[in-house]
Amino acid sequence: NPSSQRAAAKAFAAEWSDKGYEKGETAAFWMSLLHKIFGIADPAAFIRFESQVKLGHTSFIDAYIPATKVMIEQKGKDIDLLKPAKQSDGSLLTPYQQAKRYADELEYSKRPRWIIVCNFREFHVHDMEHPHAAPEIIRLADLPKEFHRLSFLTDSGNVHLKREMELSIKAGELVGKLYDAILARYINPAAPATLKSLNKLCVRLVFCLYAEDAGIFGSKNQFHDYLARFPARDLRKALIELFAVLDTPPAARDPYLDPELAAFPYVNGGLFADAEQIEIPQFDDAARELLLARASDDFDWSEISPTIFGAVFESTLNPETRRSGGMHYTSIENIHKVIDPLFLDALQAELAAILDLKVSKTRERSLLDFQEKIAALTFLDPACGSGNFLTETYLSLRRMENRAIQSLAGDGNAFLNLKGEIIKVSIGQFYGIEINDFAVSVAQAALWIAESQMMRETEEIVQAELDFLPLKSYANIVEGNALRMDWQHLGKAVSNRFGENPPPETSSEAVENRFSHFDYIMGNPPFVGAMLMKGEKRDEVAAIFPECSKIGEIDYVAGWYVKAVKLIENTKIHCAFVSTNSVVQGQQVEAIWRPLFEHYRICFNFAYRTFRWDSETTDKAAVHCVIIGFSHQSAGFKQCILFDENSVPKTVKCINGYLADAQNIFISNRSAPLCDVPKMFFGNMPRDGGGFILSPEEKESLVKSEPLSEKWIHPFVGAEEFINAKDRFCLWLVNANPSELKKCPSVLERVESVRQMRLASKAASTRKMAQTPTLFAQITQPPGKPFIIVPSVSSEKRSYVPIGFMDSETIASNLVFAVPDATLFHFGILTSSVHMAWMRAVCGRLKSDYRYSKDIVYNNFPWPENREGGHSCPPRGTQEQTASQNSPTHALRSTPHGEDRNVFPPSDKISQTAQGILDARALYPDCSLADLYDETTMPPELRRAHQANDRAVMEAYGFPPSLPEPEIVAALMRRYQSLSTQ
Repeated sequence: NPSSQRAAAKAFAAEWSDKGYEKGETAAFWMSLLHKIFGIADPAAFIRFESQVKLGHTSFIDAYIPATKVMIEQKGKDIDLLKPAKQSDGSLLTPYQQAKRYADELEYSKRPRWIIVCNFREFHVHDMEHPHAAPEIIRLADLPKEFHRLSFLTDSGNVHLKREMELSIKAGELVGKLYDAILARYINPAAPATLKSLNKLCVRLVFCLYAEDAGIFGSKNQFHDYLARFPARDLRKALIELFAVLDTPPAARDPYLDPELAAFPYVNGGLFADAEQIEIPQFDDAARELLLARASDDFDWSEISPTIFGAVFESTLNPETRRSGGMHYTSIENIHKVIDPLFLDALQAELAAILDLKVSKTRERSLLDFQEKIAALTFLDPACGSGNFLTETYLSLRRMENRAIQSLAGDGNAFLNLKGEIIKVSIGQFYGIEINDFAVSVAQAALWIAESQMMRETEEIVQAELDFLPLKSYANIVEGNALRMDWQHLGKAVSNRFGENPPPETSSEAVENRFSHFDYIMGNPPFVGAMLMKGEKRDEVAAIFPECSKIGEIDYVAGWYVKAVKLIENTKIHCAFVSTNSVVQGQQVEAIWRPLFEHYRICFNFAYRTFRWDSETTDKAAVHCVIIGFSHQSAGFKQCILFDENSVPKTVKCINGYLADAQNIFISNRSAPLCDVPKMFFGNMPRDGGGFILSPEEKESLVKSEPLSEKWIHPFVGAEEFINAKDRFCLWLVNANPSELKKCPSVLERVESVRQMRLASKAASTRKMAQTPTLFAQITQPPGKPFIIVPSVSSEKRSYVPIGFMDSETIASNLVFAVPDATLFHFGILTSSVHMAWMRAVCGRLKSDYRYSKDIVYNNFPWPENREGGHSCPPRGTQEQTASQNSPTHALRSTPHGEDRNVFPPSDKISQTAQGILDARALYPDCSLADLYDETTMPPELRRAHQANDRAVMEAYGFPPSLPEPEIVAALMRRYQSLSTQ
């Protein structure tokens, strides 16, 4: 009981007042707290210590409570919990940022609901529903009177987020089963009209199920008890009559209406309008059982999360997602990554400051003004789907409003002076555009459910009943193609949805009067890659983006950015969208952002760099995304915040189109290197239908049957072979003697297969290549000289893209790049952390893997100034390297992964450190580059060699050794800008 807990907390605080050794006392501290204050009989089984987490290296979570999803980052008694400290990877993180990084690496089901940072003197409690908000702070000395604020440590029954999630998913499963059972009863189950009717029917049934559990209809089980009177064959008629009653005001109802029907309230809001236009089939016993027993008797709908359930509901009944077997919804945590920095953090800070005011009259007036302020805000999601961004935003505003109401109620008679409604925030503030008619209905229902839940919380605060029905707020969500609609005049579209006789609140005049402009635009527009965007979608983007000269190279989501940018011109509207990370990579940066920055003067206010956007589907689909918050330059924004891949924020001066802390520069395709360095070439493209390519077994068989062919067989290396030490071979018939070829029928058979494949091609250029069937389609092989090899695609999990040397006998495939005439100096620069930082910033991506580019990454790379033994980087001009520098002086020694080391003499510091990398690799001849560059298994000798090389390259650029990667990128971009304008 509280009395004994208070005494235990007092004794605990006294016991630990002078202790606080992190390594030796953490476990004792937390187990004692859980046992003595919160009554956990076996704390050792309740809390876990030192759980492993992978961050490229192995780290350990100090403590974690699985039952309540609490993560604890413990520090010593003298540690400042707000001060950053250097981590093992060189980054500077506060204890909370450190814990947050651990949390982001966990499976979603194991991510913490709460993060506590503690130094034995203070508990800093972070609520992960609002991960960027200031923590609640509880002092050890105050624990006797504030122990209840730590009750979430053990109170698993009140972990609402988890429960809401589980209930919402279960509700979605129930709706899916009910959907299938009713669908089977339709005469034409595949007809579009049938599916549309069934979707509307399901929305109505769900609302009724929720309304009876939430007390909206009045008595508990009212919907269930009404339907339970009817056998399955009469259920259709009963539903038709009920829907008609729910859409009819009491004064207009039949005075002789069945009393059980007459007891239902008038709902309005358009949800039950046009009942006669919805086709409802006859139910059978199975469908009746599902509705009354499973969905009503056995399930409580009142605690579902409207944010999650709306998306699960829509996804469950969407034919496309049903076929894929997945229920899709965006996690609440990810929604808050958008809305928190966009507006919620600032509003919460403002409310917290008001609540801290000491003068009651001043606090009361400020709270009322704050309530009016948030009630006047308007929000648009122009790709709203089932409305989860709008719903979560509404819930967040209402929670703040309820905190204000609670404070006002606590001040005495504040509400006696209020005119009008106690609740000011309305779902009428929320606008959405959605192309799917069913999703529109689901989004409206989700907002109504959210409104009901928050009104119930307000009732508990003011100790009075408030009228929810008839619905007075209308979800301004319209059906349509967002890229073809005028976002500025949604009021008319909202009004038109209700037909010739709309309710007064939805008239065009009323809506337009309520709507002057949007304050915030947000959402998660559809993902369609540039390569898949054809026909109508490409035309849509082209129609609204004439400023873009490369429509064929940009993603569909760019259309939403363009529409928003043009709408917010010379306004104070702020926007934030989630999109695939491709819009800030490679060629798309210039194609999308140059015209938007230059023509429309926008700026990025905050951004999340690439992270996994887990949609929490049952099939665990994930997309690699970025979040970009932007506005017109005239809108004003206090500071730019750039979040890294671990969601750690950093205040920066400017965020450019690559989401780098640098000025707005755009890197175009360049056909030759920016600096005076060797050219890079694509590898050799066979275009052979497999005729030239040999597996090790095929090679052995061919040489055995036709020994003459051995001289034409060469190792054939692409990215996969180079990185993973896989053997593959090819027939390289350049300058092959025709008479010798005729002595090798198997070789000729392969050549003929190449000719036939090319002749059958639809491409004229390929058919022309049939005239030279012995040759690769594209030949770039450096004749008689070694070359640097760079894989075109490499895993983002590696700190370094594996790069190496190849001998002249190895044929480079079109899946790698080759740099002939290169020295150890060039290798050292290319394999350095500086070049890797540049590559990560400007390259394209394949999913999240690095996609290296000759024309974007290599040719635009700003090499260092003349700091090393004759090597320099003026703008492209005369080569300064000498032939002797490019000539091998050592016998070529090949490792099992095909790389040649000791190719060139060390002539300067970088060449020496580059040679050190090759020497370190050679210590492990049985390992592939994939083994050597795995962050977990990378040999210490190789890591030290890279670190030495990194220091030498940083010195060549004049960079401090500890310069963080974002600042390296910024410096490189400044150098690029200087060199490219010379």
